[in-house]
Amino acid sequence: MAQKKKLYALTGKKKYSFNLPLTETIKIGKRHYKIMIKEDEKHGTYILWKNRRYPVEIIQSRQNKFEILFNYVSYSFTIETPFSLKRKRYLDNARGKIETEKIQAPMPGKIIEVLVREGTEISRGEPLLILEAMKMQNEINCPHSGVVTSVNVKNEMNVMKDDVMIEIKIAK
Repeated sequence: MAQKKKLYALTGKKKYSFNLPLTETIKIGKRHYKIMIKEDEKHGTYILWKNRRYPVEIIQSRQNKFEILFNYVSYSFTIETPFSLKRKRYLDNARGKIETEKIQAPMPGKIIEVLVREGTEISRGEPLLILEAMKMQNEINCPHSGVVTSVNVKNEMNVMKDDVMIEIKIAK
């Protein structure tokens, strides 16, 4: 018999576990519910649950991060394996001891636009700057909420890989 693979969906502070391959039942609290995932030309992809259709659409997927529309409401989450979940917890605990985050250039390129200044309060996921590399414009986003303490680049400036572009004091 094939062994089931356990995965976790993380959204904010909540964790939901599920097994692969997916079954046609879900567990919410202590109750099990029968669901069906269907697709047709008239309705697109939807989940049939308690004889009601709930439309589902994947809006964005990048590595293990997903944003979906479920019944016209947007949800963002990551999918983690038991190993990656343990690693994520370890890194989050280690990160809690770090007070500043240095945003480094992921590749050599040219700064097209700096979107923040020193003292700017910024949330996780917000854009910090636009870096052009290999004729592509890359939006560099903030990995943590906090306050910008240093901006080391200017518009039209060239940077090399690993140059520190911005420093952020992490909000605790």
